[in-house]
Amino acid sequence: MTLALALGAAVARAPALARPAFAAAAESGDAASAAPSDLRLALVAVFVVVGTFFLAVGTLGLLRFPDVYNRMHATSKATTLGAASMFLAGFVRFGPYDAGLTCLVGIVFLFVTAPAGAHLISRAARKLGVPMYPDDENRNG
Repeated sequence: MTLALALGAAVARAPALARPAFAAAAESGDAASAAPSDLRLALVAVFVVVGTFFLAVGTLGLLRFPDVYNRMHATSKATTLGAASMFLAGFVRFGPYDAGLTCLVGIVFLFVTAPAGAHLISRAARKLGVPMYPDDENRNG
């Protein structure tokens, strides 16, 4: 924990020359040079659309799938990609400092915790005896 605080303090004390032009311009209040380029805004739009698509697919899977295992698979996979795309949009928009760095930390946290949480939920459901949805072969025969 102290290492993370020391690293954060070192980044905050970094001279303005080490920061890119848009970050230095944003701090000085020069709004014209701090505005992101059209390419960056297009990338942000693409990441937001992709993230929205995956979040919608995960929500649809949660509503449509029959049992806890299928629902968990839909939500953990699709929403992880959707939220990561949204975080990437924030990183592209804000750059590698301040809010952009927070977005990168959010992506790392998401990719570490989402699979572990899904695994623990499925393991607990299995130990509690939650049945799986039967296959087509079992229902017809």
